[in-house]
Amino acid sequence: MKTMRAFLIGIFTVFCGSAFTNAQDVYLTIPENNIFNRSEFTSVPTRVMVNAYRTNWDYAFFGLAPIAPTFTSVSGPAFTHSSSSSTLPSSALLWQLESMGGQLPSTGYSGSLPGFQSFSTSAVRWFEPPGSIIFGGGFNKGNINFTFKIPAAQFAANTFRAGNYSMDITQNYNDFTPRNFKTILVIPQSIRWLTTSLTKYIEISSLSDYRITGTRVLNLDNAEIAHTVDFNLWAKAAAANIQFTSSKGVPGTRNIASIKLGSSGSALTTKALSADFQNFSPAGFSVGAGNRNSFMPELYVSAEDFKNYFFEAGTYTFELNFSVRSTDNSINSLQNTAVQLKVLPRSEITIPSSGRNVNFNFNTASHYANGQSQVIPSQIILSNNESFELYVKSDENYFKKGGLQTDINSNILQIGVDGSSVNAPLSKTPQKILFNGTPVLDRQLDVMYTIPPAGAQSLVGKENTTYSINVYYSFTAI
Repeated sequence: MKTMRAFLIGIFTVFCGSAFTNAQDVYLTIPENNIFNRSEFTSVPTRVMVNAYRTNWDYAFFGLAPIAPTFTSVSGPAFTHSSSSSTLPSSALLWQLESMGGQLPSTGYSGSLPGFQSFSTSAVRWFEPPGSIIFGGGFNKGNINFTFKIPAAQFAANTFRAGNYSMDITQNYNDFTPRNFKTILVIPQSIRWLTTSLTKYIEISSLSDYRITGTRVLNLDNAEIAHTVDFNLWAKAAAANIQFTSSKGVPGTRNIASIKLGSSGSALTTKALSADFQNFSPAGFSVGAGNRNSFMPELYVSAEDFKNYFFEAGTYTFELNFSVRSTDNSINSLQNTAVQLKVLPRSEITIPSSGRNVNFNFNTASHYANGQSQVIPSQIILSNNESFELYVKSDENYFKKGGLQTDINSNILQIGVDGSSVNAPLSKTPQKILFNGTPVLDRQLDVMYTIPPAGAQSLVGKENTTYSINVYYSFTAI
């Protein structure tokens, strides 16, 4: 019997010892999704204190005045960061009693459970006991659990930097342990792209784009990064060359270094792209209120390079690799953007007003015997971003007099580009006067018009008047 008694006392001692287990500081790990998405955080029931002995509240003045349990911040009105000057206001974290020993205390007569509230340097009641001990209202022994909450608006308004934010709290009941503890908000290290610009299509549909004298700017759309750590933006091209396919399916390449990456404003340093990662941040992007940073990446091509390397009709493609890296390079987030620049086939033939009329005057015997030639300087200004051939034709096969057709054949007039051996007789059928032309912008052509001796002699005896014919120039892509 004595042995059994000793055994029972041993068990009792062990059980009582377990009831004295001290509660630790309160750690609340805030998920990055709540921070980045700015969505409300609500914790699971979290043990803050332990009650090993009590089942009733304290009352003063002969049990008629309840002593409410309170929390008081003894470290100031804000949560302080462990390794920086960053702070969070006490209002960022709300809390409410969840249970004592597994259930809420009795509210009895006029007791109540306050709603969610925040820590303060003044005592804040976390439960309102009944108005008098006479009306009872107790609670269970065991863990004293609270529910913690960070409203969505707090994530948008404050800076949540990776690390620990803490506040020292004291409470007023001696029998609840611990009397003093820290409430610590644990913010994880994280970086995340919020925008997913996986492709960027840019179309050039006007030759006027190549006449601009300033740097060509190609916008890549807004980039937004969510982060709890300071970061730098690193970037590179996936390859050293831009892949080109002409409008006729002919492949080629362009050097990626002809394109520079930067941004509107001063967010990024402007540098030529390469196949190696470069840091484009003049200074690290700091964590700020709302935990987001946005900037507008842009591509820059000089006017000369744009005209020299991106004029030919076709498709130019390359891939950009972006890496946002914490300033200590411990974490990063990657995103790739495929860029496609499509240049549509475009061509123009311009004849200045000064070169629209070509006049031949036959008023001497020599004109009829030997024929005539004249060169109209810069009569045609042509642009074509494909390989091409230039043709000439008339609207009729005969000259007209006063709007009426005559018997003077159009082929007495020959047309060619000055310096070329080709002089095509004019007819309604298009005649080629420029072969294998390469893509060109605003090329000026001197055009030679000739009425050879045989054609001139066919005019002998014709009525002394004005004969006219319209001449048209056109392209054919090759």
